[in-house]
Amino acid sequence: MTEAEVRLADEKMRAETAKLLAETKQISVSTFLAPFLAAVGVIGATAAFVKIFL
Repeated sequence: MTEAEVRLADEKMRAETAKLLAETKQISVSTFLAPFLAAVGVIGATAAFVKIFL
């Protein structure tokens, strides 16, 4: 491989790594955020039910 080909392969590898890291970050945020929002909704609904009917 020539030096230009090696540099091109390195750039492609760095771009792929950056893309995978960005996707992983997005998945991590949605993985933790969705259950948290669901729990907040359940707690809020329970509080509203208790306040209205009890």
